[in-house]
Amino acid sequence: MALTVLPAVAGAQSASFNSPREALRQGVSAYQGGYYELAMPALRFAAAKDEFMASYYLAKIYQDNTGPYTDHAKAYALFEKIADDHLDADPDDPRAQYVGKALTALAGYVLRGLPEIGLQPDAERAVFYLKNASTTFNDEDAQFELAKLQLKGEGVETNVPLGRHWLSVLSQNGHAGAQAFFADLLWRGKHVEPDPPRALALIAVAVDNAQPQDAMWIEDIYQNIFCGAAEGTRKQATGIVAQWGNRYGRKPTASYDRSGLPQLTAAPVRTCRNGEPVDMIPTTTHATVPTQRLPAVQTFDYGRMDGAPPKLRDINAPASAPEPLAPMER
Repeated sequence: MALTVLPAVAGAQSASFNSPREALRQGVSAYQGGYYELAMPALRFAAAKDEFMASYYLAKIYQDNTGPYTDHAKAYALFEKIADDHLDADPDDPRAQYVGKALTALAGYVLRGLPEIGLQPDAERAVFYLKNASTTFNDEDAQFELAKLQLKGEGVETNVPLGRHWLSVLSQNGHAGAQAFFADLLWRGKHVEPDPPRALALIAVAVDNAQPQDAMWIEDIYQNIFCGAAEGTRKQATGIVAQWGNRYGRKPTASYDRSGLPQLTAAPVRTCRNGEPVDMIPTTTHATVPTQRLPAVQTFDYGRMDGAPPKLRDINAPASAPEPLAPMER
């Protein structure tokens, strides 16, 4: 990868810190509390002293479209440097997960392009980043994005069974985005047999699992499925959710505002076209229900993306077709 010139860290030296590590601690604490104006000078100081995590959190601030410091060119440059400097990191290194996240973020920029720096969309290069993030660093968001590209054949050869497989694996692991995307496929019968009750059940679990930044689009899918489902389908889904909520649930990490209290989600009041309110199916219950499983899909062993990842391999080399395994137990 060609290195992009990093953004200047002007003002990084203007604040006084006892050490780069102390600046990093203060910066991350301020970032997590939503105090970006306090986080920025601390993180800039620490980044100038080569504190790895400072560069990562600076990139996250620049990447945030809702914050006052949005600058995707700077975010791209920082994510690129993280990837360039640490692409051969040992997967057991505590920093490895952040290298994977940086690669996934790079893939998003490369896939869409970034006009302000003349970056043209390049799906094949995006797949390069996603494959490394998926296989070497076991990044679930990368696995999700790669699965979607495999279904579409964008930047990679179309492989519907493999894409379905990873959506199923990620859904079982509690990845809200994969659950929502898979639920939409089940509802529309695209790439899989249509299954309205399981589609509604899975999207209900996804809503409960969703991180704040993903809540809106996941709730949009829920509204579409709920409003289109017959009463009998809703009842069936309620029974399935009672068991799936525990098996495939993954509560999101609480986010905090400047008061230090968990933020309350300001969700719009949703209604169907006929005026019916969109009710949420509860994902926990004490009722005893029959065991329900996610729809069966053919599975593959593909770079051990669902387990301990292998060392970085030459992903430019032609890959042999994965061998089908027995259907996964769910």
